[in-house]
Amino acid sequence: MGEQSPLPASVDEALALLSRGNYVGERSLATVLLLALKLGRPLFLEGEAGVGKTEIAKVLAETLGRRLVRLQCYEGLDVSAAVYEWNYPRQMVEIRVAEAAGGSDREALASDIFDPRFLIERPLLQALRPDAQGAPVLLIDELDRTDEPFEAFLLEVLSDYQITIPELGTIAAAAPPIVIITSNRTREIHDALKRRCFYHWVDYPTAARELEILRVKAPEAPALLSQEIVAFVQALRREDLFKLPGIAETIDWAEALTQLDKVALDPQAIDDTLGVLLKYQDDIARIQGSEAARLLNEVKTELTGAAFA
Repeated sequence: MGEQSPLPASVDEALALLSRGNYVGERSLATVLLLALKLGRPLFLEGEAGVGKTEIAKVLAETLGRRLVRLQCYEGLDVSAAVYEWNYPRQMVEIRVAEAAGGSDREALASDIFDPRFLIERPLLQALRPDAQGAPVLLIDELDRTDEPFEAFLLEVLSDYQITIPELGTIAAAAPPIVIITSNRTREIHDALKRRCFYHWVDYPTAARELEILRVKAPEAPALLSQEIVAFVQALRREDLFKLPGIAETIDWAEALTQLDKVALDPQAIDDTLGVLLKYQDDIARIQGSEAARLLNEVKTELTGAAFA
């Protein structure tokens, strides 16, 4: 975490902020990000897995010099894992010590064991704590994996940025955290929560933007190889696959082919490395061999035509 930076004051500054974190974003993303920061609203990012939603929160924390607090969501996530829980083993030790010392005041003992020193703070509570670097970036990642009761609880937290612990009272944020919520849209998030947020759909990048991403994230890849990789991945995303390759897979593939000293795509290299790009055997079996060769031929024809157009 570096030195704290001021919040952007314009869309161009928001774009520059993303760029400093090596994130190649479009103007629409920079605009909604600017508004969320200036107006103190959570930013709800929805899109397919692997399009760079989580990375936005990481880049924000890095470029603004803020602490990143991440809540990774999953089915069955509850308050004890997301907000706080009491350190029961330490409390039991405290009770045994008090009994051995002849302590008999139950009210005093209850007060002692429900002391902040026995509190285990989870991400949501951590994000409300003051920080010398400024309010942290709170990433609530893959909210669609949780169930509706937790979603309702989260709505209450985001309304006032405070949490009530029965034994201690209400803990409120001195300054609300910068909240980024992501969803892969495996289920719909309730409208009540979405209304609290500014919304942006993060789509697969255009060919031009994906090529720029490779220039930033995989600069060692030869120019021709990068062009062919992007064109091939873009063609793959038009196929009926179980899981389309995301930006992360494109970057991994470019780095893998560069390590193999490839300067251009060929059918054998594609077949040998499809496991870097595709993560389901049915998808690999569908593309490997003649289909990969056909797509590569179309890509090379398209790029050659574009070069002489």
